[in-house]
Amino acid sequence: MEKMENRCPVETTLSLINGKWKLLILKELSQGPVRYNQLKESIPAISTKVLTQQLREMESDGMIIREVFPEIPPHVEYSLSEMGVSIFKIFAEIRRWGLEDDKRNNPKCSDCQSCRPYHL
Repeated sequence: MEKMENRCPVETTLSLINGKWKLLILKELSQGPVRYNQLKESIPAISTKVLTQQLREMESDGMIIREVFPEIPPHVEYSLSEMGVSIFKIFAEIRRWGLEDDKRNNPKCSDCQSCRPYHL
């Protein structure tokens, strides 16, 4: 990711979660560590190439942690970093806005808890 000197903080934040898949990946990781194949199963429309690319970007940006377990066969788990957990403060406000201020679409919450990670 490019250096973010003298950039608007909103622009900086949006650059970390931009794209079609990063929000869905964060949502999946919000409930705890997840293996790669579990992520792929929970977001079936994403290609293997794009999922790998998004995970690498998010790891590089400090949003997630990749942990390799040296077992046979080896496996990898992804989890939210402190920075990744903290982004859910923004999601909580987006949720609040949607429920209280979006009069046009009249959204309802299914109370799925996916916007409230177990970390908070």
